[in-house]
Amino acid sequence: MKKMGVLKLGLAVALSAVVSNAFLLTGTVSNENGEKIKGADVTLIGNNLSTKTNDAGSFTLEYDPISIQAASNPGFVGVNNGVLSYAQSSSGPVQVQIFDALGFRVMDKNLYGSGSVDLRGFVKSEGTYFARIHMGSAQQNLKFTAKGSYEASLNNRASVLKKDGAGDDLRVIADGYDTLIVPLTNLDTNLTLTMKKAEEVYSFGYALQNAPTPSLGCGKNSTLQATKSVENGQRFEMKVNGETREFFITLPKNYNNTKPYKILFAHHCMGSNAEDFVHHSPDYDHPSPYYGQQVLDTEGNYIFVSPRGDTDGMPWSMKSSKDHVFFGQLLTLLENNYCIDTSRVFATGFSFGAMFTNSLAQDFQDRIRAVAVYAVADYNIWLPQDEHLEKKLPIAWMAVHGKNDGRCNYDRAKTSALVRILKNNGKPDANGNFTDASAEKPEEVQGNTGHVCYDFKTVDPRFPVKFCSWPGDHQWTAHDNGSMAVGAGWEQTWVPQEVHKFFEQF
Repeated sequence: MKKMGVLKLGLAVALSAVVSNAFLLTGTVSNENGEKIKGADVTLIGNNLSTKTNDAGSFTLEYDPISIQAASNPGFVGVNNGVLSYAQSSSGPVQVQIFDALGFRVMDKNLYGSGSVDLRGFVKSEGTYFARIHMGSAQQNLKFTAKGSYEASLNNRASVLKKDGAGDDLRVIADGYDTLIVPLTNLDTNLTLTMKKAEEVYSFGYALQNAPTPSLGCGKNSTLQATKSVENGQRFEMKVNGETREFFITLPKNYNNTKPYKILFAHHCMGSNAEDFVHHSPDYDHPSPYYGQQVLDTEGNYIFVSPRGDTDGMPWSMKSSKDHVFFGQLLTLLENNYCIDTSRVFATGFSFGAMFTNSLAQDFQDRIRAVAVYAVADYNIWLPQDEHLEKKLPIAWMAVHGKNDGRCNYDRAKTSALVRILKNNGKPDANGNFTDASAEKPEEVQGNTGHVCYDFKTVDPRFPVKFCSWPGDHQWTAHDNGSMAVGAGWEQTWVPQEVHKFFEQF
């Protein structure tokens, strides 16, 4: 862009020759999906120039400090130590007006030819002033602060343009998006800008795809001492209310204590134990570690944990909250020793492990983001159902259940466990209180093959509920056709992939 002639006004010893150059700054503002953002406030901070984006997301910021009709520069005006100096080649006047902060004119002079005038007789006190200078066809308006020494200083760079190369900061503000600050070294250019959706703050819970929330263990080395190493993990112990409790941990191969990791707790069923879900000869219940989730973590974003219940028989307490105390203390221990994303804590389990996971889902909604339960039953387990214990908060919840399950009744899971979750997961009302979504019923599989996963429509999108039915018995490795061959691998069941997708949406 062609540069125009300028008037120079020295407004401090250090800035005695600030140059104002013409420029044309244009651009478009879009979101991360490429959609144009209308009505965004666009401001060049240093130059105090503002505009809004139009319907096409475009904006224009233009500055032409003087308008010259003659071919030559009309002259020079400067201020130094309270003395106004001026020079021009024409016979016309240099008109100088100065106004105080209240708008009262304190100086109005027509100056001719070349010379100087002491401003001490016109600006008698400290404060903010506005100068308007005309020289020929050129005009410049400036804002400055007069000090007791009659030196002048720029006030917040309010109306002075930087030299080429000095740049300025462009600020873009739009509802629902993070404020964008762009440093510019060239103001005479065209920009393509992308704004990110602002992360909403909720009274409870997180936005979908929220930024990670690092635990206290980030940046630290773990002080936990393993009791033994096993294939695919390590065994640890901890004391909880005088009892020794066992758990296993599998870290990502390239664990980095500065990266917040998601964490998944895998709870074992009756007749099994924690180590079985770390490594086990493949069978129907253990085709792959951690219910098939570890093999799907191809980028190494998860820490996997398998706690052990009291016994291999009825492993999780039916009469007290002691296993909830164990889980809470274990989660805290892990968050203090490893770098964990505390907003992405997940839990899963089959049969008795599903009962325990479902019980945690009604007690740890503030610490667990989502659960997946396989063949769940809301009996034979301690539940925080007392009025003073029940939190009545939502949680993301997924269930997989065979319609012919003869051990953990399918209909009871559908009409009791599912319903109690839905009662707290409805979309918030005008006051932000979660509503009851239990009136909505799931679609179910029909016949003897296939499966149906139903996503509930009336729940808060941040707390989705998915209910998967299939024509099977008491088994978590659901499959669509025939019998899954023992040892053939997790690929024959669709459950791990569906659960992985459910967790990964957060």
